Amino acid sequence: MSVGSSDGDENAPMNEINTTPLVDVMLVLLIIFLITVPVVIQTVPLTLPTVTNLPTTTKPENVLISVDSNCETYWGQTLVTTKQELLDRGVRALKDEIARQEALGSKIELPEVHIRGDKDVAYRCVGGVVFTMQRAGFLKVGFISEPVAGYVTRDF
Repeated sequence: MSVGSSDGDENAPMNEINTTPLVDVMLVLLIIFLITVPVVIQTVPLTLPTVTNLPTTTKPENVLISVDSNCETYWGQTLVTTKQELLDRGVRALKDEIARQEALGSKIELPEVHIRGDKDVAYRCVGGVVFTMQRAGFLKVGFISEPVAGYVTRDF
């Protein structure tokens, strides 16, 4: 701190910036980030699955459902107008398939639902179909996608 100036001009504006508060704030922020970053970055150790592109094995008993960009649902090629109709068709198809397999005396393998969704469809439409088919009793619900041309999957 200077008490007097050597040039005698006491009314001159002070042209030096006081950096002490800035340094104090920066040090406090540095300490806060040093403490919180390791807490935020902690994750649960998981073994994530590797992605592979497996061709779909189509069985005649599997159900193919398509959802277009207007949220219209199709069972095969037939338009399904309500969720209740979709549920009823699902229950009926599952019961018929179980009865057919029991009549053959073979081990019962439940059919799968394969859902094809337009790239512009809202997720609520596809999610509603998944929920309805699970309510109907289907345990395996999968999505059909088209891989990028020239894309090769590898196991790492």
